[in-house]
Amino acid sequence: MIELIKKRVKAGDYQFTIHAFERCVQRGISPSEIKDAIMSGEIIEDYPEDKYGPSCLIYGITQEGRILHVQCSIDPVWIITAYDPTLSPEEWEKDFKRRRKRL
Repeated sequence: MIELIKKRVKAGDYQFTIHAFERCVQRGISPSEIKDAIMSGEIIEDYPEDKYGPSCLIYGITQEGRILHVQCSIDPVWIITAYDPTLSPEEWEKDFKRRRKRL
């Protein structure tokens, strides 16, 4: 699945939802950082029953070394949201690839 997403992103065959665009502006995340994160990324969560169709959460690192999580749909590829998980370390294990267990 990640290879299909990377292939489409590399070809420029993806779009941002309005929500994703607004969140990226608010969070200071550029479109090139989104692309970097996806191209270097790995799927860390899968959402096959997402309300708008199957999607996944990708962990990736930008060329500048910034860790990002990018949620995107799979076919077609729509960027749903993106954020810097290091700003919420209490929610993630140290590698930022697994959510902490809630008690």
